[in-house]
Amino acid sequence: MSKRSFDDLVTLMTRLRGPGGCPWDRKQTLPDLKPFVIEEAYEVVDAIDRDDRSALLEEIGDFLLEAVFLAEITREEGTFDIYDSITAIHDKLVRRHPHVFGDVEAHDAEQVLVNWEKLKSAERKAENKSVLSGVPQALPALLKASRLTEKASRVGFDWRRTSDVFDKLDEEIAELREAVDSGDASHVHDEIGDLLFTIANIARKMNVNAEEALQSTNRKFQRRFESMESRVHERGQNLDQLTLEEMDGLWDEAKAAERA
Repeated sequence: MSKRSFDDLVTLMTRLRGPGGCPWDRKQTLPDLKPFVIEEAYEVVDAIDRDDRSALLEEIGDFLLEAVFLAEITREEGTFDIYDSITAIHDKLVRRHPHVFGDVEAHDAEQVLVNWEKLKSAERKAENKSVLSGVPQALPALLKASRLTEKASRVGFDWRRTSDVFDKLDEEIAELREAVDSGDASHVHDEIGDLLFTIANIARKMNVNAEEALQSTNRKFQRRFESMESRVHERGQNLDQLTLEEMDGLWDEAKAAERA
């Protein structure tokens, strides 16, 4: 099978959206495509996590399709097309890599990030934008907390020491306990948010991706829980027939089996 070009994909999408094309594709709007954009991004990440190159090959294509699909809609509106988007990112990358395309020096990745943030800061100032303006509103909450505080830290708004964040963690746990004791659901809601936000900051200070860390724990929980289910089903039972103590025992067995 011969390889297709990027232009082939653009032409195909134009055909699907055009007269005599696909009724479903022609019906889609920008808001309609939002969940597909998010889903395809997560499927790319999932393929990377599973180290599955075959799946990654396919998922990158699906992810690319969403970009082409979005840009085809805006082309039909007369606002911009996919090549305008390519031009914009091309020019931005050249502008933000003066150590490659200009006379600025950057001997390591850390210096690149410093220079990158200076350039972004200058762009935001010229456009009268906030330091936090580049953080998408639709990001998952834990990832968004990390991004917000990372950007704030780059202009000096941050705890000086990691130990200071742990002090804040102790403070937030105490406030959550008080909220629980008060029986005020709204207060509990706020304090849980504050606690999670502080944990995201601890992760950032320790150079840990909080979103990935929690996803890893989610996978671990699912793996061990399913192991419990399998053991119970082998006995001809269901989990809801066991006592909590019996389930705790199976959980410990699942943990031990992973460590063996």
